Amino acid sequence: MNAKAELSWVPVCDLDDLLTNVGVCAKVSDRQVAIFKVAEGDSFNLYAIDNHDPFSNANVLSRGIVGDLKGHNVVASPIYKQHFCLETGKCLEDDIEIPVYKVRENAGKVEVFLGS
Repeated sequence: MNAKAELSWVPVCDLDDLLTNVGVCAKVSDRQVAIFKVAEGDSFNLYAIDNHDPFSNANVLSRGIVGDLKGHNVVASPIYKQHFCLETGKCLEDDIEIPVYKVRENAGKVEVFLGS
């Protein structure tokens, strides 16, 4: 990986700061990003989506309930309860998508990728 791409990974918190199946919001550059650590058997997956709920026009998705719906890991908006797929950002009830971000664990830190 080249140095420019590596600079696009922004550390946001320690992995131990995240509770399983509970979202947190981090301001990354000028964006509010909702980050989730979702249980997958004995391990977990990390997801990062935009925190902005397009239906309520509020930055609240990090406060939503995480679950599985129709085989997708989702977060339900705490306002109007639409479900957003954590992998794709697609709303399962409507034809709307929200931005998703690459996220990784690196040496105990959670990092979000802001590059293209």
